[in-house]
Amino acid sequence: MVGFGPADVPPSAAVKFVGAGTAACIADLLTFPLDTAKVRLQIQGEARASAAPGKQSAVKYRGVFGTITTMVRTEGPRSLYSGLVAGLQRQMSFASVRIGLYDSVKQFYTKGSDHVGISSRLLAGCTTGAMAVAFAQPTDVVKVRFQAQARSLGHARRYCGTIDAYKTIAKEEGIRGLWKGTAPNIARNAIVNCTELVTYDFIKDTLLKSTPLTDNLPCHFLSAFGAGLCTTVIASPVDVVKTRYMNAALGQYSSVLNCAAAMMTKEGPLAFYKGFMPSFLRLGSWNVVMFVTYEQLKRAMMAAHHNHAPIL
Repeated sequence: MVGFGPADVPPSAAVKFVGAGTAACIADLLTFPLDTAKVRLQIQGEARASAAPGKQSAVKYRGVFGTITTMVRTEGPRSLYSGLVAGLQRQMSFASVRIGLYDSVKQFYTKGSDHVGISSRLLAGCTTGAMAVAFAQPTDVVKVRFQAQARSLGHARRYCGTIDAYKTIAKEEGIRGLWKGTAPNIARNAIVNCTELVTYDFIKDTLLKSTPLTDNLPCHFLSAFGAGLCTTVIASPVDVVKTRYMNAALGQYSSVLNCAAAMMTKEGPLAFYKGFMPSFLRLGSWNVVMFVTYEQLKRAMMAAHHNHAPIL
């Protein structure tokens, strides 16, 4: 068996909270270039749609790896990690809540019952997803802005650093600017959290009950991969609208619905699946790294706590 085995004592809420944030940061470090490529592909059609009639701009990015290659060639390799600081800040505050508190909220809805229905899982996913957005929305806005801004000579940089971004957005757009896109982000994270956590939970339970797999790495890997695929298919349209709206200049869209309507009329329904491949590559790999790391971190922390507990 590879890794830590299941702990004799279930992990506490604090262990899950810290473990989820740490695992999410590790996953972000490994998959951030894919996320940046996804954002660039998602906002690319926006520039073309807003161009003057008869003056179509050339497609700058083509595909996941083409986008990454183009960014490295024109902006340097560091551009792939633009917004990483805000991204890690986001995960420590965001994943800790939406993933770390999921089991506790699920137990709250089931009132401690051993039988956990799909409705209780969905409610728990929606609740922790909404709570996480309330805490971490400013970090998400800054992360998206950094990932969207190009570093090439033809583009003026909007922000010099992470702290400057928080200050500039608050100064130019007001405090509400830091919570821009909260509505689509809550919708997205309700969908993502429900799909991601509930699917992982469900696949893992099914594998443990119906296959010879035990609660270890192979089971965690398959469950996480399945969760990543399902999440990408369901959440992509909301994710694209969220990215466009959060990155938009002040007054460009009157509302989230206006942003979605503009996308539909100017670019067609396929615009809602822009960046699908990097989204899948990112979410699939992110889920695998995060859930496998999370499961191991919980067990490692419980083992360390047990080894250092005083003998009575």
